[in-house]
Amino acid sequence: MTRPIAPPSDVVRAHAAKRLAALATPPGALGRLGDLAVWVAAAQSQVPPGLVTNPRLVIFAGDHGVAAHGVSAFPSAITGAMVRTFLAGRAGVSALAAAHGVSVRVLDLGVDEDFADLDESTRVALQAHKVRRSSGAIHLEDALTPEQTRAALDAGAAVAAEEIAAGADLLLSGDMGIGNTTPATALVAAGLGLPAAELTGRGTGIDDAALLHKQAVVDAALTRAGDRTHDPVETLTALGSADLAATTGYLLTAVDRGVPVLLDGLMSVACALTADRIAPGAAAWFAAGHRSTEPAQSLALDKLGLEPLLDLGLRLGEGSGAVAAVPVVRSAVAVLRDVALLSELAP
Repeated sequence: MTRPIAPPSDVVRAHAAKRLAALATPPGALGRLGDLAVWVAAAQSQVPPGLVTNPRLVIFAGDHGVAAHGVSAFPSAITGAMVRTFLAGRAGVSALAAAHGVSVRVLDLGVDEDFADLDESTRVALQAHKVRRSSGAIHLEDALTPEQTRAALDAGAAVAAEEIAAGADLLLSGDMGIGNTTPATALVAAGLGLPAAELTGRGTGIDDAALLHKQAVVDAALTRAGDRTHDPVETLTALGSADLAATTGYLLTAVDRGVPVLLDGLMSVACALTADRIAPGAAAWFAAGHRSTEPAQSLALDKLGLEPLLDLGLRLGEGSGAVAAVPVVRSAVAVLRDVALLSELAP
């Protein structure tokens, strides 16, 4: 997909804004909650907006070759362990999703193991769209082959279509992969044309020396990729991973189908920035669930014109910040649906 994406209806947006202004509340009293309500109405193409009853989160899991090069506080073996924790419904995002009625699905796009200990039906569902085991170490080699990039983009598109067919009225993307903040930062650096020093964060909690090393790794990856960073799909091949490319395909298909997306942290936003580079205008269908502690996420959100709904200092990943913001989206819908109009008040 390379064509521009049409934004949510301006006519519906104007109608929603008119309703917001007519509510029995002081002008502007609902603040950003009112703005969010207008966005939801426009994305749904109806005023008042419908209830958000089927938000669905997909966690794209994968390992990253760069994790073996001193950029993470944890070993890659944690990726597979956390995938099993998602499957058991015991991860941080699992608790949040259960509290807020969000469906959770985890997929192995590039985890560096085969999950032979899982029963066959679970393993088949988990690996239905697996592209490869781990990605290349991006400062030394491409993350993917061009064929794997296309396969990952197609996988994400297929997953989005499956979730929409299941009735999704709001899509969320999550991530799991030790070392994934390094390729995600490289994707943002490529998209914004900024050096690693301005973008690189501490991920899962690396120290100062490791942070400087991580910056050097990102800069080396960008130098190695060269002019390919001008093309967003080639950027995914050189600097991304199977899970990040699949997330990008997932976001592109969501907006192409007219389904709004609630973004999570750095990985989600790096893929959103890449999706908007592939299909200009995609960002109009995105809302930012939260602000992570990674500087690359904030700068990418600025480029996309998005202001996070929550700012809680979260750096958990998994889709947790987006899930935590679902009640805010529902609150916005509620006020635009259920607050009386001034014209309805008794004299």
